[in-house]
Formats: sequence, C-alpha cells, structure tokens
Amino acid sequence: MSKKIGDVILDLQNISLRFGGVKALTDISFNVREHEIRAIIGPNGAGKSSMLNVINGVYHPQEGKIMWRGAEREKMEPHMAAQQHIARTFQNIALFKGMTVLDNIMTGRITKMKASFVEHALWFGRARREELEHRKKVEEVIDFLEIQHIRKTPVGRLPYGLQKRVELARALAAEPSMLLLDEPMAGMNVEEKQDMCRFILDVNDQFGTTIVLIEHDMGVVMDISDRVVVLDYGKKIGDGVPDEVKNNEDVIKAYLGAGH
Repeated sequence: MSKKIGDVILDLQNISLRFGGVKALTDISFNVREHEIRAIIGPNGAGKSSMLNVINGVYHPQEGKIMWRGAEREKMEPHMAAQQHIARTFQNIALFKGMTVLDNIMTGRITKMKASFVEHALWFGRARREELEHRKKVEEVIDFLEIQHIRKTPVGRLPYGLQKRVELARALAAEPSMLLLDEPMAGMNVEEKQDMCRFILDVNDQFGTTIVLIEHDMGVVMDISDRVVVLDYGKKIGDGVPDEVKNNEDVIKAYLGAGH
C-alpha cells in the first residue's frame, strides 16, 4: 500500500541567492509536501547545500519568498528553524568528537529544555525531571537506529559510517517534523548505505517525518525519493517523480555531458 502524501508545507518561490557578484541560486521554485521524501540533486557546485541553508535560515536569499505551512516566513535564523521543528545534518560531520554518543544525541534535545542553567547545574526539581524525560527519548532513538553497543563510546573513536548515524540520531532527538539531510551517505560503503537508506525510510514511515535530502548516489535517490528537484549551476533544470527526472534530457546532459 502506497503512503499518503499530504499538503504542501514548504513552498520556495523564485529564490535567488548571491554572494557578492557570485550567483549561488537563480530564480528557483519548488515545494515540499508533508510526509514525502524530497530529493535535491545536481552536479558539484549546483547550489544544493546553499538551498538547504536557505531552508533552515543559515542563508537569507536576496529575492524570493518562503512559505512555511501557509504563512510567509520572515528572515529567520537557524535557532528559529529548530523551534519550527526543522532539523538538519551536515555534509561534513558536525559532532562533538570528545563526547560520548549518548551525550552528543542529548544535545539534540536542547530546544526542548525549559529548566534554567542554574537548575541544570544543581540538578534538582524541574531540571532533574527534564533530564530523565530527555534521556528516555534519547534511548528510544538509540534503539531505533540500532546503536546501543556504542552509546558510551566517544564519537571520535567511531568509524565514519557510525558517526553519520549518530548525527542522524542527534537530529531525530529534536523530534523534527522536517528533516534536512545533506549527503547522509557520502563516504559510506555499500552495506552502510543500505543501512542508512533503511533508517531514512523508517523515519519517514514510522515517525511521519518529512525529509529533504541531498544525495549524489542516483540509485539511492531513485529508490527512496517521492519527488526529485534537479539543480545545475544554481538553476532548476528538472522537477518531478524519479522516472520523469531520470528521462529528462536536461538532467541527462548535466550529469553525463552534452556529448553523451
């Protein structure tokens, strides 16, 4: 039985982003529907990471409009995106290497914490209750991603594929309604990619999380995505379901070169 895709929750309209005289994104429009897996693909330098940075408030486009759940989103910062239940992972792993897996994942709960710094320092009353609640949620994420055996291990000692999984765990600990994944399978071997694909599909299916991902492995993209948007040199050259994109002449040229 096919899953039910919901209404549009994110609508990017005519987005243009410049750094000085360099155009990173030019007049790009596409949307994301609730509960779908939406892939952004394109050759290196196409503007994919810049687009993710626009979505979660790291970059502010000079032109265009961003609609989030039907309301125009004003200029916002990453912490505001987190408050709107948008979480993300990064192309280059951004974990605290000296901290354990458990402690790294706990940092994903920061936006959920209500107790003051003093209460947490003294660990009494509300802070103690909060800590137990957050730890319970983190343990659920650890079980879900099958990383119980490394929960007390410092992240810096882990192989690359497991570090990527811990970063996903930290993002999931925030209980996002939308998850932005920037090349979640980069540098992984075949077995690690298969595991990550399974976890992404499970997150989407079991938690109902909307996922926007950048990925270079076209086989992965075509297998797990509901819709795909294609960028090249900061412009949109394709958008649709995987089969439409796969057979798009402009997309074929961008990936293989006009001579192929």
